[in-house]
Amino acid sequence: MTELLYLPDADGVTEFEATVTEATEEYVVLDGTYFYPEGGGQPADRGRLAWPDGEARVVDIRKSHGDVRHAVADIEGPLPEPGTTVTGHVDAERRDRLRRMHTAQHVLSRVVLDEYGASTAGNQIHTDRSRIDFEPADFDEADLATIERMTNAVIDRDLPVTKTERPRERVEAATPEGRTQLDLIPDHVDPLRVVEINTFDTCPCGGTHADRTGEVGTVEVTDRTSKGADVERVTFELVTE
Repeated sequence: MTELLYLPDADGVTEFEATVTEATEEYVVLDGTYFYPEGGGQPADRGRLAWPDGEARVVDIRKSHGDVRHAVADIEGPLPEPGTTVTGHVDAERRDRLRRMHTAQHVLSRVVLDEYGASTAGNQIHTDRSRIDFEPADFDEADLATIERMTNAVIDRDLPVTKTERPRERVEAATPEGRTQLDLIPDHVDPLRVVEINTFDTCPCGGTHADRTGEVGTVEVTDRTSKGADVERVTFELVTE
């Protein structure tokens, strides 16, 4: 079982030591990791692992029956034996970009819920752009301009973003209807990891996030497309580093 060391609030850590529990030519499993495995609409981290007589690039991270498999490539030297201490180096620039993108997604989703009554039906975070599917929704260009303006107004308030674990019952009571698909989280998951943007939004989420909205930059809504009856896909980018 791999401990997810970035939870609940250490998602700014990008260098760490851990112990190998399994190593193959395809992947390495550690007793704990700060690498984020793909999930919740957020892609996996990238980086590298280094040990006394070798190293490898980390090209993907996936969960597998409680373990986290760090897919490796360009292995130099012999594979590390179980019990070996390795140093993990998360690609810090990529992590930072994904933290800011995911936080922007939370703000934009809450703006649309509050102003248009549309729920987030799905989202996908990327380093260069991201998208959110809203339902029910039928936006026009004026709506997109309003969404962009109001999202940036919240970001500019430089609100603190906290990440904590809370009892599921409390989270369900505090999360507005339509804010997230809580029914998709298995009932046995308790407590839940919660991302709270102070005075503005509360949402259960396991992804990585900025510590303040002021770190996000400026959101630019770049496109909208219809994805079926009453479903609108909104695409956005961060235009300020």
